[in-house]
Amino acid sequence: MSAQHDSVRALRWSEEGLHVLDQRRLPLVFDYELCRSAGEVAKAIAEMKVRGAPAIGIAAAYGVVLAARKRYAQQPGNWRDAIEADLDFLARSRPTAVNLFWALDRMRAAMDRAGDAPVGHLLAEAIAIHEEDVAANRWMGDRGARYLAGAGGVLTHCNTGSLATGGYGTALGVIRSAWRATGLSVYATETRPWNQGARLTVWELNQDRIPATLIADSAAALLMKSGKVQWVIVGADRIAANGDTANKIGTYAHALAARHHGVGFMVVAPMSTVDWKTERGADIEIEERDGREFLPDTFAGPDSVIDAWNPVFDVTPAELIDVIVTERGVVEKPTHETMRQILRSPAQ
Repeated sequence: MSAQHDSVRALRWSEEGLHVLDQRRLPLVFDYELCRSAGEVAKAIAEMKVRGAPAIGIAAAYGVVLAARKRYAQQPGNWRDAIEADLDFLARSRPTAVNLFWALDRMRAAMDRAGDAPVGHLLAEAIAIHEEDVAANRWMGDRGARYLAGAGGVLTHCNTGSLATGGYGTALGVIRSAWRATGLSVYATETRPWNQGARLTVWELNQDRIPATLIADSAAALLMKSGKVQWVIVGADRIAANGDTANKIGTYAHALAARHHGVGFMVVAPMSTVDWKTERGADIEIEERDGREFLPDTFAGPDSVIDAWNPVFDVTPAELIDVIVTERGVVEKPTHETMRQILRSPAQ
């Protein structure tokens, strides 16, 4: 599978530590911040310097490596107990993206297997998590693109490309693969309130010379009505066992509009995003961030009586989703039963 049109990386590891591309400063400033400790990684996640469920999980895995390096140097005979506070701190950085907890669980299992050289063992596991994500994304990109045969245009919401993953992207990976094959028209929402579409998605596509059109979130229904798009393609931060999907705020509205206008709705996410312990979307914890991140400065002062409600995600019911694409297989018309079928599929 070609890596063409995939030049951006959100995370880079070196012996110094984890280099995190500060996505809050894009597209005006392209700058990597060096995280030398698990605490710095957790802060980068909490402050949304790194975001996107797969990228958060990968960052957390490298955070465990940094924690192990520090604790093993300090207490070689008791490093596993000492590292627990670091793991808890990483786990508290953001609540909705299940990839974070999946990655920490996998790193805990690697800790149990670590011998006399635990840091090297854990680094190998973190690198494997990173590389597996890129490979899964390229497979999902090609498999999801098969559904777009004959489509003239697609709409995507938020950023699901290399910036949000280990590389290539989930929903944007499908768009990359489809565009490479057919040159279809790509539309991206601005994605309020953090403008990840306007700041990140179109910047990333421009870096890779993939033409795209930016629209306001509120223009999406009109775009669907116009017939210019045949699919809406999004990522996910957590998928419940029945296929209900938590994703960036506004996704639910786009799914409703897509169903009304006969536009297909596709979710693309790795298996690490599926939370089999959560039966339905109503059980997913939805992160609400400080309203001051959303309020204009005029209304953020102590004398203002204006508040802001700032949920970061919403949940799209499975009945509004046509296809969920994972690296283990594709689920059409997701339900509890059809979701379980991918567990019986061989890994790709």
